[in-house]
Amino acid sequence: MKANILSRLNNNPKTIFLIDGFGALLTAFFLFGVLRPFEETFGMPKDILTFLSLIALVFAVYSFYCYFFLKGNWKTFLFGISIANFMYCCLTLGLVYFFYSELTVLGVVYFLAEVAVVMGLVLVEWKLIVNSEN
Repeated sequence: MKANILSRLNNNPKTIFLIDGFGALLTAFFLFGVLRPFEETFGMPKDILTFLSLIALVFAVYSFYCYFFLKGNWKTFLFGISIANFMYCCLTLGLVYFFYSELTVLGVVYFLAEVAVVMGLVLVEWKLIVNSEN
């Protein structure tokens, strides 16, 4: 199945920008619309959640722009967003470490799951960059 997904993405590599953009929008929604109003349930401070959601929105705009307007050199732009996603994961893990005593179990689970999903996307992006013939 994994090979089938990579094969489909190799045929239309810009689709990964669409996937990345919708994922970033979903992240922003959860951070700002779900976790922020229920700060006590998750434990991460509201200002941190707002900051992370703004980062996710910037990533979404970048990815959607690349999907709709990029004509060539997509590998460079995909490498850029993949590094940004990787750095977002590092930042998130650092914040989990820093705020660990304030986080609830649900908060830790959410952020670790988010990092796992985003890192999965980063790995797919890197494989697409390396294995693509374009």
